[in-house]
This record gives sequence, structure tokens and C-alpha cells, in this order.
Amino acid sequence: MKAGLLIARRFSFARKRFRVINIISAISLAGITVGVCTLLVVMSVLNGFQKLARDLFITIDSPVQIVPLQGARLRVSESLLHSIRAIEGVSSAEPFAEGEAILATSEKSELVTLKGLSDAAHQRLLKETRAPHPFFSGETIAAGELLAYRTNLYAYRQVKLFSPELISFGLESLSEPYMLPALNIPETSISSIFSLQKVFDDRYVLSSDKFAQKVLLLGQGEYSGIDIRGEEVGRGESFARHLRAWLERSPLKKTCRVRTLEEKYSSIFAVMQLEKWVSFSVLMLIILVASLSLTGALAMTAIDKQRELFYLRCLGLEKPQFMAIFIIQGAMTGVAGTSAGTLIAWTICTLQERYGIVQLPSKSAFIIDAYPVSMHGGDFLLVGLTALTLCLAVSIYPALKAAAIASSPSSDFKPD
Repeated sequence: MKAGLLIARRFSFARKRFRVINIISAISLAGITVGVCTLLVVMSVLNGFQKLARDLFITIDSPVQIVPLQGARLRVSESLLHSIRAIEGVSSAEPFAEGEAILATSEKSELVTLKGLSDAAHQRLLKETRAPHPFFSGETIAAGELLAYRTNLYAYRQVKLFSPELISFGLESLSEPYMLPALNIPETSISSIFSLQKVFDDRYVLSSDKFAQKVLLLGQGEYSGIDIRGEEVGRGESFARHLRAWLERSPLKKTCRVRTLEEKYSSIFAVMQLEKWVSFSVLMLIILVASLSLTGALAMTAIDKQRELFYLRCLGLEKPQFMAIFIIQGAMTGVAGTSAGTLIAWTICTLQERYGIVQLPSKSAFIIDAYPVSMHGGDFLLVGLTALTLCLAVSIYPALKAAAIASSPSSDFKPD
């Protein structure tokens, strides 16, 4: 293998009789470099948008939640909250009431998602969004900007908000009049209009947990789940595994489960992942084309080096050793192109992350000014290994060609 490496280096840097071989080799190296760089930059930008969406989601939702295993009600006690807050790595655990409700005005009605926050969760939301005034107070609500635009909502407007289950109770009361006193459609007013994230702005209504319990017909101490936040900001997988391990040892394992942000909004995150891997597949074609041109360069090198191959055969080199020379030569080109592309991509992403050099086309339409970037070591490793694998794969044919040339009768070649 050491001899193969030395000979491969000699074949790579020695002067060729045909200048076109040098040109094709340079094109192959440049193509691999550009392909790797482009692919890593695009994947890092898509990761940045995914991280941005996740950061926007966790303004209202938490990275990890404990929710009922079945049904939509979870009885939460102070002792349970105290136990969760005592878990290592947990910074806060706040119960929430969330469910579908019907928001009705004098003109129209619409199905919305109501989320009731505890006082501590409301204060955290105010701090993170730097809102000058509370989103809601008492039994008032806050509505998303897009929802308010569709239903003509504005501050202090009176609306009715009730659960769809209340309609079922109303139908049952037709045959059971004693249930009529329980039918009470809650009335409230709009306290504020918020703009946080499109999903929330389009259909969410925020209120206190007590008012949400009243609207969603939850009993005293009943909630939809518990929002849990960790001390360190991360993607949440390790934190979720830690909580699942705790839940397995807890009596709650038969009634509760751990749900991550990615599981709750699986359709949105699935689309983002699909975009990322489709981009990976398409841009990998650049590297594939560059690798295929490497095949031509190595095959022409084998023809150009017939004399050297003849001498090496006379020195006792066998077919596997001839193949190793050209496979190593292809691997060297792959390593050089992949390393250069990775370094350039890392430099571009680092500069973009720190200084936001490339701005978004319309700043007024986005909540950020520049393209977001998030570099993942796994992406860099995957792209590098894939590029090297392609370079090794396309080197097999020229390696076989070189072995065949070296092993063929010498009638076509007459040494000096």
C-alpha cells in the first residue's frame, strides 16, 4: 500500500504527455470542490431556517411536553410539578390548557386553537418577546394577527369563545332539560393582537390557564399537559430521552408520554427535512458529474503511463497493486477536493453566521435581515464520506483498465 501511495503521488504530479489530462484532472478537482462547498452551504442555510422555525415555535410551546397517553385531560398536582422541576436539567415545568374552540363574533365564527398559560409562562413569554404590555389579563384573550385580520378582531372587541363539546351538551340538553343550567357560553374581549409565528398568528388564541379551563370544560386541576424547558438550549433529543427515562421509572408511565416539538408539528418539520434531502440529492449530482470526469482523467493517465506500467510489471507488481495505484490516485483527488470544499463552506457559513453578509431580498417580509445558518457536524461528515465514496467508486474502472494494460502482451508496446 505504501508503494502504491508513492506511485500514485508520482502519477498525479508528474508531467503528462497529453496536456488534456491535466485540464480534465483540474476540472474534476474544481468540480468536487465547488459541489461539496455548495452542498454544505445550502444544507447549512436550510438548517438555519429549521432552527429559526423551532426557535419561533418555542416562544409559546416548549421543546418537550408531558401529555396524556390517551384522551386530552391530565390531572396535574403541585407535587407532580415539584417532582418534574427537581429532575436534573429541568429549568421550568408549567401546566397548560390547550384545545380547539369556536370564536364567534357578530359577523362570523371560526375554529381556533386556544392555549391557556400559567402566570409564570405568561411572564416568560413577555420577557422573550419584549412585549410592552401583557398579552391578556383576567378573562381577556390575545388573538393572532392573521386570525384577527380574517375575523375583523381588534382590541377591546367583545367575542364569544366556547368549546365544540358545548354544542354536544346543548344537543343532549334537548332531551335532558336538567343540563340547561350548565350551558354557559363564555364571553370575553380581545386584549391584544400578537405576531409571533405564522402557525400561531393564523389560528391561535392565548389566555390564562384558568379561563382556558373554563372554555375547554376542564375540571379543577385538569390540564392538557405540562410544558417542560431545559436549562440549556439544544435540539431537545437528549433532553427528551432523559425525560423518557425518568417517566419509565415513574408511576405516570401508564398514563402519560413525552412529546417533543418535532412530534407535535411533525408535518412542518417533515417538509423542512424533505427540502433538505431533496437539495442534497440534486446538488450531489454536481459531485457525481465531477467524479465521472475523474474517471476519464484516470483512464487517460493509464494510457499515458503505459511505459511506466510495463516497467512496474517487470519489477514484479501484480494486478491488485496496479489497481491500488489508480484507486489511491482517485482517492487523493477526492480528499483534496472534499477538504477544500469543506474548508471554503465552513468559512462562508462562519462569516454569514457572524456578520450576515448575504441579506434577504425583502427585509420587511421577514423577521430577520440575513440568511440564517446552522452548521451540523453530521452533515459535513455525510457529505464528505459520500463525495469520497463516489471518487473511489469511479476509480474502479480506470484501475481495472490500468491492470489490463499492464497485464497485456507487450507486442503493442516496445520499450526504448
